[in-house]
Amino acid sequence: MAKVETIHDRIQTLVDTFGNGKNTTFAEKVGVNEGNIRGYIKGIVPKHDFLEKVVRNCESLSPSWLLTGEGSMLLDDTTERTSVPAVKASSPTEGIPLIPFSAMAGALMGEQTALDYECERYIVPAFKGADFLMQVKGTSMEPTYLAGDIVACQRVPLSDIFFQWGKVYVLDTAQGALIKRIKQAPNKDSVLIVSDNTQYDPFELSVKGINAIALVIGLIRAE
Repeated sequence: MAKVETIHDRIQTLVDTFGNGKNTTFAEKVGVNEGNIRGYIKGIVPKHDFLEKVVRNCESLSPSWLLTGEGSMLLDDTTERTSVPAVKASSPTEGIPLIPFSAMAGALMGEQTALDYECERYIVPAFKGADFLMQVKGTSMEPTYLAGDIVACQRVPLSDIFFQWGKVYVLDTAQGALIKRIKQAPNKDSVLIVSDNTQYDPFELSVKGINAIALVIGLIRAE
């Protein structure tokens, strides 16, 4: 698909595709005022909250296409909505905080510290619901996650935890911070901690040894 040059052109394309060519229909689908749609098409730059609504309400829409115009507008069934572009926020109250690895425990616990006020923040429309971003260190999760990648994380309450076997989680443990894939262990009181890099052996970890946890819901990777 040829690149659709401007965000205004792309919004018009979305109106044609998801709104049957009608601004009012598309506005209702996305959950905004019809006047906003007209303004965005005519040249007003849309804000990040509008882009989040578009990604959330338009089935199979590619966030990358929406932001850049590159690639296909729609994701196919084999495309994972993980590696997407991010825009650095200009306001300390916008976007998702990018925390240092050393601050992960506080982020997992939801503590209000320097996390909210001193960290860089990024606007990532595809990651609605993410609580924080964190940069990957080490090689244990290669080739899925490379050192320097940024993962989007969503906190999971320990009081009502339900593991999605095979998914990647960020964990705060007595052994330190871990980014690992979690699988079912033979012992029902433990989980199996698995690295994607086969040079690292799996090991069992008691659920009681997990102080806090977050589900990895997306990936940002520099080309």
